Amino acid sequence: MRPPRLADQLLHFFCAPHRLEEVQGDLHEEFVYQVSRIGERRARWRYWWDVIGFIKPFAVKRESNQYPKPTNTDMLRNYLKVAFRNLVKNKGYSAINIGGLSAGMAVAMLIGLWIYDELSYNTYHQHYDRIAQVMQHQTVNGHISSQESIPAPLDAELRAKYGTNFKHLALAAYPGDRILSYGEKKMARPGNYMDAEMPEILSLHMLKGSRNGLKELNSILLSASTAKALFGDADPIGKLINIEGKADVKVTGVYEDLPFNTEFHDLTFIAPWKLYVATQPWVKQALDKQIWGENSFQLLVQLADNTDIKTVSDRIINAKLDNVPTEDKKYKSEIFLHPMSDWRLHSGWEEGVQTGGYIQYVRLFAIVGLFVLLLACINFMNLSTARSEKRAKEVGIRKAVGSVRSQLVKQFFSESFLVVFVAFGGAILIILALLPWFNEVAAKQLVFPWTKVPFWVVSLGFILITGLLAGSYPAFYLSSFQPIKVLKGTFKVGSLAAVPRKVLVVIQFTVSITLIIGTIIVYRQIQHTKNRPLGYNSNGVVMIPMLSPAFYGKYDVLKTDLKNAGVIQEIAESSSPMTSVWSNTSGFSWQGKDPSLDTDFSSIWVTHDFGKTVGWQFKEGRDFSRAFTTDSSAIIINETAVKFMGLKHPIGTVVRWGDEKDPRTKYFTIIGVIKDVLAESPYEPVKQAIYFMDYSNVNWIMLKLDPSRSTSESIATIESVFKKHIPSAPFDYKFADQEFGKKFASEERIGKLAGGFAILAIFISCLGLFGLASFTAEQRTKEIGVRKVLGASVLNLWSMLSKDFIVLVIISCLIASPIAYYYLGTWLKDYDYRTELSWWIFAGSAAGALLITLLTVSYQSIKAALVNPVRSLRSE
Repeated sequence: MRPPRLADQLLHFFCAPHRLEEVQGDLHEEFVYQVSRIGERRARWRYWWDVIGFIKPFAVKRESNQYPKPTNTDMLRNYLKVAFRNLVKNKGYSAINIGGLSAGMAVAMLIGLWIYDELSYNTYHQHYDRIAQVMQHQTVNGHISSQESIPAPLDAELRAKYGTNFKHLALAAYPGDRILSYGEKKMARPGNYMDAEMPEILSLHMLKGSRNGLKELNSILLSASTAKALFGDADPIGKLINIEGKADVKVTGVYEDLPFNTEFHDLTFIAPWKLYVATQPWVKQALDKQIWGENSFQLLVQLADNTDIKTVSDRIINAKLDNVPTEDKKYKSEIFLHPMSDWRLHSGWEEGVQTGGYIQYVRLFAIVGLFVLLLACINFMNLSTARSEKRAKEVGIRKAVGSVRSQLVKQFFSESFLVVFVAFGGAILIILALLPWFNEVAAKQLVFPWTKVPFWVVSLGFILITGLLAGSYPAFYLSSFQPIKVLKGTFKVGSLAAVPRKVLVVIQFTVSITLIIGTIIVYRQIQHTKNRPLGYNSNGVVMIPMLSPAFYGKYDVLKTDLKNAGVIQEIAESSSPMTSVWSNTSGFSWQGKDPSLDTDFSSIWVTHDFGKTVGWQFKEGRDFSRAFTTDSSAIIINETAVKFMGLKHPIGTVVRWGDEKDPRTKYFTIIGVIKDVLAESPYEPVKQAIYFMDYSNVNWIMLKLDPSRSTSESIATIESVFKKHIPSAPFDYKFADQEFGKKFASEERIGKLAGGFAILAIFISCLGLFGLASFTAEQRTKEIGVRKVLGASVLNLWSMLSKDFIVLVIISCLIASPIAYYYLGTWLKDYDYRTELSWWIFAGSAAGALLITLLTVSYQSIKAALVNPVRSLRSE
């Protein structure tokens, strides 16, 4: 049978292009050349005919039932069908692409949910953009500190002189656990005493009762969960409960539990501010005597509708300074408003200037999410362009039969969007699997927004952007091939074609190595701070808050019973827990004091045996002792206080507290100096502190457990003793070491999240590297066979196939190290007590990245090197 003539073959191509896949056999060189020339001319003619509008008059008319004109739907269906066939045909590459994209999209979407939760913090409150907290800047010894604590008289001052600027003002105590009792039920719940206007400010959603429920002195509003815990399914309205063992209050309202992403999410009840004043003599005194130096309260406001927060803040700047005594004006107290919209993300202050806060982590993870998604897109680009030689003939034939470049671009984009769509489904499955872990690590309560229309709209946009990002380079690169060169067999990718792939691999590993270095630095910073000397022994120290008057006066009987039970070594009381300082005091003088020095000391009141209980460490002097009756006027200071006071011989120094002419002035003698006790932020210097001996001004019971006894058994025994002597209060306790560990919660969360994202980034990068190594080995099959026949060893072949990837990772290390050094060095400057950026961190990260690369590439390299050369060299 004679071979088909050139004219017959051309007729077959141009009259039935949809049956192009059926064409088999090798094409004659002349035929290839003619087809490519005619195809190129035909494409150019069609383009210009479309432009000038003459295509229809000169078009060849065919029978409608013979060659129906394809619609856009037909074309799209054809694109998707071809794309699906390509995915199925190349299962390995498809799995790598889809797996990498799924992981990248899952990370980006998880971070997106986290960022949305952070940005929407406090938006539950209806007027959150008009709510603010009244704060103040104070200048002490040339340094400006910013604090939420304000004096109680400021409320009346703002109402009297600036009342038209506010719709609501509400004073509040500091929140904390307080005992609620109803019959035999007793529970410690976090709540607060607040002004009657606070429910309106917070726009509480009332389930029963009304927001006006706090106008009665003996009233209380409960959250739904607290009401359920106290009363079950019974109607709580009108029921009487006891609060802190001080007063009986009537339930006048039940409000919906506040969501987790609000500052007030743990506000389980609200009691009237007037009740707080009535039951706390020191608060009543601060109000009645207009004591402006008692900065122990909080004040929230809602601005009037026609006002601006910045304008009102400027108006009230001197509201305190105009009322303080002349001697206190040196502190230059400036009142300002801190908007609720800034509470979560912009809460950092330095020398009176807002320096950011949690927003830095939001920005950081937004960048991380984008880069991890970019890593996955890079895999798609790399593997698509790496397979370009295999698809070059397809592109050439399509162009030869009349496909214009735009059609080819659409074809490759359809493949990209198909991969992204499938990957999106995989990403949702990954998110559902990881969300419980993510919530635990991030301390969130995120849920997948199945019913949120905006989420699906954003997701659609997310798919489109990712599809465009992942498919843009392959689409425009592959569609640019010249059909003449491709079909004549003269097309070669060349060394320059691999440059973009190499650049993308370098970008991938630069991002991954930077994340690895960042994770190590965050971990080292946390460990460095955890290893900071505490100044006391926190092991076995139990802290019990004295939540009701029933605790007071029981020290001796508790001590006797607990020691007789053999569960404790020591017991003492203090005004603050070991992990915080609740009071700061000024107005001290001593011989040789610089008159310009403003004194501000952390003040802690303790009882005998406090030092033995917590195991503080003396530098000089002695502890409080029952053997010395004069110790009621003795004090112990820390070593920072010695430096602050400029004392060379502190023991025996007399310290005056108050004005010399004031009969209420007290004199104290320093009897001991202890090492600094780390009670507040572990990232900041320890403040100068004074310890007084006083049994009347205490709020916490400290216990030192006997280490020879089981901790669980000891706690059970302690609970029974407390219930015996204080039956009206629930037993609540905290371990000092665990409470101190909570100070690292934020940094540990960031470190765990960064570590998790770094692992995923490395996984995605290695996934792409694995695919490229596989393709390289496949592409060089014959070369490997020839080398083996000529005597090359497996080690030689492994080295040949791996060295290019190793070089790329080394380049990534060299780029990532200075980037990480700069940004992490800037981050560490925010901490006064910080770790160092050691060289081995960068070297170790680089070595780890190289090891991971070798493990990833070696599998494919060794597999290719072990193939029988007979199979490699056998002709197709």
